[in-house]
Amino acid sequence: VQLQASGGGLVQAGGSLRLSCAASGRTFSRNYMGWFRQAPGKEREFVAAISRSTTSTFYADSVKGRFTISRDNAKNTVYLQMNSLKPEDTAVYYCAAATSGGRWYMGVGYDYWGQGTLVTVSS
Repeated sequence: VQLQASGGGLVQAGGSLRLSCAASGRTFSRNYMGWFRQAPGKEREFVAAISRSTTSTFYADSVKGRFTISRDNAKNTVYLQMNSLKPEDTAVYYCAAATSGGRWYMGVGYDYWGQGTLVTVSS
């Protein structure tokens, strides 16, 4: 599985961005998908995850109510809609795929990673 994230950029606080992650291969719909982020000087952290059938989504407390994860299995793409952005959301955002079950909804067990896209939120 190859993942290509895009959509990052510079936005003012309170603004919105939508990240996209295009996946290669014919097994996209079998994978759990997630978004993670890494801010400068900090460890990578879980942001959001979505089930294979799109029926279940999970979020970190820090983004709940502001971010929405979705996927289009026909387009092999997962999205992260980010609203009400804050300066503390500034980070490199990564999409990832989990090919097996387990605790994917907690950000555990992801096998494949994209290259990351930078989101900068100015105050």
